[in-house]
Amino acid sequence: MDQEKIDRINQFARRVKAGETLTPAELAERDALRREYIASVKASLVGHLENTYIVEPDGARHRLPKKK
Repeated sequence: MDQEKIDRINQFARRVKAGETLTPAELAERDALRREYIASVKASLVGHLENTYIVEPDGARHRLPKKK
């Protein structure tokens, strides 16, 4: 997700915090941007976890198991 989209999400948040109401089109845009942001954060987290290894005291390394 690029910085322009994050700035747009923050702009909506500032407007709502200031007491303004958003139009239905703006609400839909905000919700779509939020879903995209959450998806990018989840993808980043999965990427980090897939590259995380447990190192045993004997030096053996193994990946974290996936939870069901």
